[in-house]
Amino acid sequence: MATTECLCAEIYSKIDEIVKTKGAEPSSLIEVLHAVQQEIGYLPVPVQQYVADALGLPPGTVESVVSFYSFFTTQPRGRHTVKVCQGTACYVRGGKRVLEVVQKQCGCGVGETSADQRFSVEVVRCIGACGLAPVMTVDEDIYDRVKTTRVTEILEKYE
Repeated sequence: MATTECLCAEIYSKIDEIVKTKGAEPSSLIEVLHAVQQEIGYLPVPVQQYVADALGLPPGTVESVVSFYSFFTTQPRGRHTVKVCQGTACYVRGGKRVLEVVQKQCGCGVGETSADQRFSVEVVRCIGACGLAPVMTVDEDIYDRVKTTRVTEILEKYE
């Protein structure tokens, strides 16, 4: 995964390979964007414009798709993604306080990535574990009945 803002020829070469594999058709847009994001980690504007050109689409179309789907990101992501549920059950049972502690411990706000690129913090509206509220995830790991006093212990597991 590229972690710098430098969008070198190597990245564009990889995008060309992805477009060739997925198809240089407008209907391949989501598949291409997904593969590109997996390869370089995010979808900055120059990459979106390159994909638009490769698929024969207006740049605004690509930007609209990227901004519509929550799984696409235009910012570099951390090595680990922390999601804190703010659905009704989680919120009522302390999810807001858990989120505040997560932000403080990670050193970044919602939708941001920590300066050391270790964590990205997100809010979700429901994880589907309301009876276990409040709930948070780190990558694919689910933590239930999270107390603010456990947040540091949970985050320390992830380098």
